[in-house]
Amino acid sequence: MSESKKHTGELGTLSIGKLLTKLSIPATIGMMVMVLYNVVDTIFVARYVGTMAIGGLAIVMPITMLISATGMALGVGGSSLISRYLGAKENDKANTVFGNLLMLTLTFTVVFSVIGYVFPDTILRLFGADGEILPYAKEYYLIVLAGTPFLGLSMAANNIIRSEGNARMSMVVMVVSSVINLILDYILIIEFNWGISGAAWATLFSQILTFLFITYYFIGSGKSTIKLKLHNLKLDFVRVKEVLAIGSSSFARQGSASLVAILINNSLMFYGSESDVAIYGILNKVMMMSIFPMIGLVQGFLPILSFNYGANNFDRVVKVINLSFISSFALGLVGLFIMAVFPTGVFEIFTTDQEIITQGAKFLVIVIIVIPLVGIQMLGASFFQAIGLAKPALLLTLARQVFFLIPLVFILPKFFGIYGIWYAFPLSDISATILTLIYLYPHYKKIKLLELEEVN
Repeated sequence: MSESKKHTGELGTLSIGKLLTKLSIPATIGMMVMVLYNVVDTIFVARYVGTMAIGGLAIVMPITMLISATGMALGVGGSSLISRYLGAKENDKANTVFGNLLMLTLTFTVVFSVIGYVFPDTILRLFGADGEILPYAKEYYLIVLAGTPFLGLSMAANNIIRSEGNARMSMVVMVVSSVINLILDYILIIEFNWGISGAAWATLFSQILTFLFITYYFIGSGKSTIKLKLHNLKLDFVRVKEVLAIGSSSFARQGSASLVAILINNSLMFYGSESDVAIYGILNKVMMMSIFPMIGLVQGFLPILSFNYGANNFDRVVKVINLSFISSFALGLVGLFIMAVFPTGVFEIFTTDQEIITQGAKFLVIVIIVIPLVGIQMLGASFFQAIGLAKPALLLTLARQVFFLIPLVFILPKFFGIYGIWYAFPLSDISATILTLIYLYPHYKKIKLLELEEVN
């Protein structure tokens, strides 16, 4: 049996606890390495370029995230379909989805990148760049924008590797990308003294090399169940529609995060100062550190649920739902404990600016106070993605950012000043979790009934 067929077979046979551990831990390690890269990248920039350069990174991050979100969204949509087709033993359909996925990702990311180069100043100012931050943001932006097609394709393809059940290879991809980036950061920022341009070139080179590594996995290694065939690059609009429908919730998540970043950056400049934008840039990294185990869990959860739902193994579907939700809440509690006990120490990792450390530590405690609920939200939206219900997946994905966080960021600062921006985070998390549970319970109950029928 080939390695890829072994991974696919285990999705339907290995015990749920072992399977979730096997898929989630490599995904979590990969996420951890990527988060550590982002953290160290920010430390390099803060200590060797300056505090305002962190503000520049904070401005550019949601821009590139919005473009690269295309790859993530299409990858999630494609991987949901591919996992279900593999579960139903329809490999030809899985290959068609893969080819269409790559062509869609390439088209969208190239178009978005071109638009980004045509209107750089307009876009940067829209995202909140001004004053001392603008030159840093523009210098970084004009370089990293070239890498977004490579990043989008890599993110899409890496989701497909996970859909095969090959979490270890997916982890290797993320580790390779992050390690290359860190090495180049050290060389270009410290040794060559290229400043924020060094950080940008390091990111671009690592994205290109990661893309080449993934390309070899699918074309030259012989380890993938999914095969890239030229005729599958021709768009099949039935498959395209399915991929876009399911992936729309992931794109909405990333897109709404970018929209929130625009609003928060501009609100911080209005109610605070450029230093507050820098604090937000660090807070984003800290939040990533606290939720990456939950993201890893979700990445293990998705292919297990999709495969077994496609194979009508409803007892396994119930087990993976139960175990994932319990595990996610426990991981959130651990993250909350660490961040709440050592908030000042967390900020001291990034900067020596005492004002930013003091203020940032206070804001951090407010933002992360209900972090254990975030995993419930992510799993709820992912549940609907995994079973192919695009509308509730999209709704729950938009809930926290669009329906709750954006209105609260508009309203609360009018009463609480800059603190209102930070109060908006825990209030939106609580509201979104309640909505998630309201939507999820009837579907969970229905699957429980199908499980009973399966047993009888």
